[in-house]
Amino acid sequence: MKPALRVALLAASIAVLAAVALALKRSDVYLLTLYCVYLMATFGLNLTVGYAGQMSLGQAAFLGIGAYIAAILLKLGWPFLLVVPVAAVVCFVLGLVVGFPALRVQHHYLAFATLGFNVLVYLAMRNEEQITGGTFGISGIPRPTILGVDLGGHVAFYWFTLGSLVVLGLLLWWLLRSPWGRAFAALRDNPIRAESLGINITAYTLLAFAIGAACAGIGGVYFASLVEFIEPGPFHFSASLMMLLAVIVGGQGRFFGPVVGTVVIILVPELLRGSSAPWLKFMQVWYLAVFGVAVVLLMLWLPGGLLSIPERFARKAKPR
Repeated sequence: MKPALRVALLAASIAVLAAVALALKRSDVYLLTLYCVYLMATFGLNLTVGYAGQMSLGQAAFLGIGAYIAAILLKLGWPFLLVVPVAAVVCFVLGLVVGFPALRVQHHYLAFATLGFNVLVYLAMRNEEQITGGTFGISGIPRPTILGVDLGGHVAFYWFTLGSLVVLGLLLWWLLRSPWGRAFAALRDNPIRAESLGINITAYTLLAFAIGAACAGIGGVYFASLVEFIEPGPFHFSASLMMLLAVIVGGQGRFFGPVVGTVVIILVPELLRGSSAPWLKFMQVWYLAVFGVAVVLLMLWLPGGLLSIPERFARKAKPR
């Protein structure tokens, strides 16, 4: 597909996503906004896992850190456009710290290290009641007003979140097409060869974690404004597993993999659960079981993710 046609299709898809909110119910617009929020985090996780080849099970912790920073600062009266970079910088620095175990361990050992970080952050959110409110959480989080425009409405905030997601996606697209992106790919494919070519694998390993964490922190700010109440539950390590699953299902190391994978992880379960069709009534009870079996079968048939389907059929059609 030609680049111009690809850009036109992408712009048309974004326009459709923006326009469809006018015809949907409030709950459906909420789900679309939640999808955009999680996609910010999975975009960052795809850079860490898919492009740099570093395993991470702590993305929900950074999402939660960004959300709690937003909740505290927004209630103090800080402007939204100032809270976003603050959360991104804090998560970037913490991502650098979490990235240090990746310099010594890899694969499942690194997964356990990042999982431990997620558990530590979750316990801090539950027990530090003076800061986080503990299990009672923080309520009354305001939605932003930008340049005098009130974004408190569900459609207005969805458009704002969608626009921010597009900006973040463009920045990551530029990064991954730059020499930095090629260095990440070299680090994933063969660290020893990358180092022999003069790539500082220490710096790029830490950057992979830091940039991925910053994306999750930004998503956390939008999450806090969306739900207007936060508590530790959404930032349990199981949320990190779901985000990793979204990256793998869509196709790790493919830019649009998280776009497809997050649809499967966030939207499809809700559509199955809320189905009103007579022949899908059993989904209201068994939707999680059906969803889990479908994901397992998908991974067995398509280990490269949903976006590997065209390549799979192309290989079958190619004559030997």
